[in-house]
Amino acid sequence: MSTGSGSGSGRRRLPLSLRRRAVPWERQPPTWREARPAVIAGALKRAQARPSGNWYVVGASRDMGGDRPLARTVAGQEVVVWRDAAGRPVAGPGICPHLGAPLRDSPVRCGTLVCHWHGLALDGGSFAGWEPFPAYDDGVLLWVRLDAVGGEAPLDGPVVPRRPAPARALTAVYTGVGVCEPEDVVANRLDPWHGAWFHPYSFVDLTVAGAPDGPDGGGGGGGGGDGFTVDVSFKVAGRLVVPVRAVFTAPEPRTVVMRITEGEGVGSVVETHATPLGPDDRGRPRTAVVEAVVAASDRPGFVLARGAAPLLRPLVRAAAGRLWRDDLAYAERRWSLRSSGRFPG
Repeated sequence: MSTGSGSGSGRRRLPLSLRRRAVPWERQPPTWREARPAVIAGALKRAQARPSGNWYVVGASRDMGGDRPLARTVAGQEVVVWRDAAGRPVAGPGICPHLGAPLRDSPVRCGTLVCHWHGLALDGGSFAGWEPFPAYDDGVLLWVRLDAVGGEAPLDGPVVPRRPAPARALTAVYTGVGVCEPEDVVANRLDPWHGAWFHPYSFVDLTVAGAPDGPDGGGGGGGGGDGFTVDVSFKVAGRLVVPVRAVFTAPEPRTVVMRITEGEGVGSVVETHATPLGPDDRGRPRTAVVEAVVAASDRPGFVLARGAAPLLRPLVRAAAGRLWRDDLAYAERRWSLRSSGRFPG
């Protein structure tokens, strides 16, 4: 795929293209034959077999700070995360070991979490029966290692995807919750064929140029290796689009990464992380989708975009939210059919 976005004389002044042979939604080529259930299931199975080291994404780095901890429930376990006096992330159970107070409601003072029931103070070290969890801040996302939940051999750090350098990137993080399990979220992202059909307001002219060859993976289907290579155009307005080539990979069981490899924003990534929360009041599983957009460009104007990051982040989150309104419906439907023995895949 050539989009003219590289450096030199072939570079476009603007990253936009005009669709000259636009077709209506219902006349685009069907993709259901290419979207073979065995290929999607095989990619999911291989992702689930990769080590996570028991690390779970709990939120955005910028969400942690101030006078309250970041509180999450992971697989039914209450977790609190805050920064100690040196600014390092610390984490542990969200239940006070004294009489069970919810530490999510307790204040942080000078890097110490102080229980608001009886004043038990936690600085991140073992104390009074409270044992910390390993925590990691990768600069975009916060991770907590829960060995009792994951049950794997622990890793010293999480499997963090390669990203553009923070100094030249614009980042935004979206979080949504659905009634499903992490595998349903991952399976959604490992089905790129649904993009232009299910999200016509965002994607057009989508072609899967390479995919794993069958349930065991490999380099078939156009040279996709163990990833999915997709040529697609992002809609801007009317017939104006931004064409790119992107590759979808799953580096660990609960993460799928889309990386732009050709076109505007080469190297930019969209990371989708699925974190199990625990059952709802009807006993159904709930999963948080934490999606990090890390965008970069070598265009001079992108410096201005990074300067306007506080204004742009809500727009990026809104765009992600619109997509995930649909994709969570996909994931929830998949779980509903699986849990009742009706899933045809």
